[in-house]
Amino acid sequence: MDEEDWRHRPREVLPSYDRFGDHNVGLAGQKQLVAFRNFHLRGRYVKEEAQTSHRSRWMLALALLLAAALFGDRVSAKDKTADAGADRQDASQTEIRLGMSADFSASARALSIELYRGAMAYLLALNNAGGVNGRRIVIKAYDDQYEPDLAIRNTLKLMAEDDVFALFSYVGTPTMNRTLPLLQMYHDKNFLLLFPFTGAATNRTPPYDQLSFNLRASYDQEMKGLIDHFVAVNRTRIAVFYQADAYGRAGWGGLRKALDEHGLEIAGEATYRRGSPFDQSYDRQVAIMQRVQPDAVVCVGTYPACAGFVRDMRDRDVDCPIATLSFVGGEAMLKLLSAAEQESNKDYTSRLVSSQVVPSYNDDSIPAVREYREAMDRYRDAIMPPDSLLYPHGKTAKWKYAPLPDGFISLEGYLNAKLFVAILQRMGANPRRADLATAVLAMGDFDLGVGRPLSFGGDTGRRQASDQVYYTVVRDGRFVPIRDGEWEAWAKR
Repeated sequence: MDEEDWRHRPREVLPSYDRFGDHNVGLAGQKQLVAFRNFHLRGRYVKEEAQTSHRSRWMLALALLLAAALFGDRVSAKDKTADAGADRQDASQTEIRLGMSADFSASARALSIELYRGAMAYLLALNNAGGVNGRRIVIKAYDDQYEPDLAIRNTLKLMAEDDVFALFSYVGTPTMNRTLPLLQMYHDKNFLLLFPFTGAATNRTPPYDQLSFNLRASYDQEMKGLIDHFVAVNRTRIAVFYQADAYGRAGWGGLRKALDEHGLEIAGEATYRRGSPFDQSYDRQVAIMQRVQPDAVVCVGTYPACAGFVRDMRDRDVDCPIATLSFVGGEAMLKLLSAAEQESNKDYTSRLVSSQVVPSYNDDSIPAVREYREAMDRYRDAIMPPDSLLYPHGKTAKWKYAPLPDGFISLEGYLNAKLFVAILQRMGANPRRADLATAVLAMGDFDLGVGRPLSFGGDTGRRQASDQVYYTVVRDGRFVPIRDGEWEAWAKR
């Protein structure tokens, strides 16, 4: 499909394209998905390059690997006792293994590294004190480079070979979407995905909602809050810059839903390819925004692309407010923009707002934040992922990762680990994977030390602990909570 006039296609059907990833959408869905992957604006778009035959061969190999893993597991199960076959993790008396697949070496690596570091800051202190009922809690992590195909491979290995107690803190919507069907296929093994770093609806709605638990608020909730605030200050022409994949589509759908509540439509849209770096030009996308002249732009992307887009918007004197979602990695984005400011003597961080799903990591009045900051300071050099994850092709000075002292993402990782341990402590001396979902739902209302009550279970079988969204702006070189009156200062008159 080289050309298509989107003006003759009902916009109401757009968000439904391939909710659960890039597979099983049928011929019509495939055509729609191709269109979604193109740069477009009300019927005008720039086509992305086609999929290569190498990718097709790789996907075939993955399918064969999946079949071999599944059937091999069924055959081997015949040789096990009934109890061991149902839940081998019961037998471990020394450790509880959590499985993590995330991007540790490619475009979004700062997100995964900081999430891991935050979790390890909690677990290292716990393990040094003897763990939970004498068991250490360890994270078995694999690098998926933010690529769904690699996430499939990693998930199969974590379940079939490493026999983890649960999957934990996966990073990203496109990778998570591809792994949820594997959990469904392995439903008799009772694997769950705990606290993924994504706000997508995929694991919050049928058919996959029973396979996962979330700590964070959803992208729909983040987007609704941003749009409600923009509309309240008369900024109603809202455009979107988003990643051309399942993550971008999740944010796009949330934006459309939030605008629809106000009787509004998306003013304009531009996309970018997943993995796009900071130092590439985003002039094509900025040109779209210049034609649209939005009152505000919402970015649904990762920190390299969003930072590059913000830089090029300001270089072209497009000065409307720009918002990002929590997944962007605000500190990593700010680090890129601050360095660019020093080189250009321009202001790239004013009129920038970011929604967050955890409280400010600078707010020492919150007990969990105080604990987090103390742990990050104490274990700073001991909580990095192994070099084999970070530097698969060898460590070089150019690619060396400089960890952040603290931030929203590492705080989220810390809270993820703290919540898992709180659940595990309620499961008794011999926790079983088969009992994990029941234990989480039995948590009810609980206090994690974040200044607000959290909740699982209840009458609705709640599987998302928090609905809270926070809003931050850049002040004195860091993201801080927005003050009373700051939204009003952006009012369009």
